[in-house]
Amino acid sequence: MYEFELGLAAEKLVRDILNVKDGEVVAITADTLSSEDVVNATAREVFKCGGKPLVLWIPTPPGVGKAADPALPQRALIGMLKGVDIWIEFNHNWLLYSTVFDEVLQENKDLRYICLVGMNPEIMVRTIGKVNMVALAEFLEKLGELTSSAREVRITTPAGTDVEFRNKKGRPIIVHSGRVNKGEYEMLPGQISWTPKLKTIYGKIVFDGSLYPPIGLLRDPVTLIIEKGRIVDIQGKREAQEFEKWLESFEDENMYQLAHISYGFNPGAKLTGNIVEDERVWGATEWGVGNIGPRLVPDIPGGVPAASHSDGICLRSSVWLDDTAIMSEGEVVSPQYLVELANKARKLEM
Repeated sequence: MYEFELGLAAEKLVRDILNVKDGEVVAITADTLSSEDVVNATAREVFKCGGKPLVLWIPTPPGVGKAADPALPQRALIGMLKGVDIWIEFNHNWLLYSTVFDEVLQENKDLRYICLVGMNPEIMVRTIGKVNMVALAEFLEKLGELTSSAREVRITTPAGTDVEFRNKKGRPIIVHSGRVNKGEYEMLPGQISWTPKLKTIYGKIVFDGSLYPPIGLLRDPVTLIIEKGRIVDIQGKREAQEFEKWLESFEDENMYQLAHISYGFNPGAKLTGNIVEDERVWGATEWGVGNIGPRLVPDIPGGVPAASHSDGICLRSSVWLDDTAIMSEGEVVSPQYLVELANKARKLEM
């Protein structure tokens, strides 16, 4: 399935996004729920361009992040990954924010890492192979600059989200534009993420797309009531109860902390239940809950550790930056130059 198209997507990933050089060691991690076709296509492309692929398969852990720690061959993974130039993560249940991830990034300062968890051939073709990465990067970087200059932000959605917060000066606006430099960890292109001033976050967040872990695609909305950046109530039907029980199971107060807010802007992304793709649905916003990585909060040494991390999707978002509307129900509406860049970035290539 998508064998020819997958080859082009793997070439874009290896050559254009990761810029693999002759002789570089490229680790590809995967678990037993990962796509073998995606792993093999990527490894072939690494080999074609002169890199040295190192493919590491592990059993699928029962959790993600630090919740995966007990099931991981941690010492072996850390030992191998701290000696590579590039790490591509295709794991279904991700190592991102696990102890392996934290220690590897701490020891391998020049590592180029990209999180492509749960990737399958169809998603890879749509979100990488058919995307004009140059146009997307230009749009995202301009939107990132606008967001960074704003003091106050408000976000609403037709499903009922209405949340406000203030940005914290000095915290980075991380633009996942399709460029991975030395010493950086990146995500699938098409997202902008940052951590606001946590205690200023108030309001209501309604997840109406997906929520993972522990659920995936949502049948009914899950509503979070937020005070000072923390979840103080969870409302909804059966899936809201499932999420509440999942948070409670960790017995960790930091699991109730909001971690980050993100814009989604990958023109090929669809709501599928794969959270990495769902986070990039055009015009959606996404909230992370739980562990906060140190890159998001360099003013807090070591970040804010938590037992795990979850992400929820709010579709068709409207966004105001300092009372100026830049998005209306998922569409970029101002300023005009940003609208034009968005329109260009949204056109998929054949």
